[in-house]
Amino acid sequence: MAEDEIRYDNLIQDALRGVIREVLVLVKQHGLPGDHHLYIAFDTNAEGVQISKRLQEQYPEEMTIVLQYQFWDLLVAEDRFEVKLSFSNVPERLVVPFGAVKAFYDPSAQFGLQFSKPGAANDAARQHLAAALPDLVAETDEVSQGMNAPDIPTDADDERADEIELEEPETEPGRSTGEVVHLDRFRKK
Repeated sequence: MAEDEIRYDNLIQDALRGVIREVLVLVKQHGLPGDHHLYIAFDTNAEGVQISKRLQEQYPEEMTIVLQYQFWDLLVAEDRFEVKLSFSNVPERLVVPFGAVKAFYDPSAQFGLQFSKPGAANDAARQHLAAALPDLVAETDEVSQGMNAPDIPTDADDERADEIELEEPETEPGRSTGEVVHLDRFRKK
């Protein structure tokens, strides 16, 4: 890809990371409503990630955290969030830049996001992450027993979607769709 092109894939990923930021701001201000709980998977080696040496050894590449009942001191900045969690009854402070987030999932809303490294859109890493997200959730679902992850859409689903025939919307006889309407028609004279 030429350097002078607009990188829409990166812009979209940044915008979606902004969704995570806004959700965390709401959680900080109002707490988690109802049954909402958040799974956040991140790259433990990404620039700006701060976790203890013990956690780094235990999770050398990737870590998934759950924000539900036992978290505190949530801070949300423009480029990162900080939170304290307990791991085996040991309180830990984590600093996670939004750029390090690989996946975000709220099972109660069946809402999830997956991210790839810049320039890796639609590559094998993204597909692997999409396939692994339900496993990540299952591995860390100690707090929320009985919650199942929904199926994550795959490229095969996209191909099946292309095969679906869409019905044309019904229109009144003598009336066409897609008309251009001039606003002057509706102005008082």
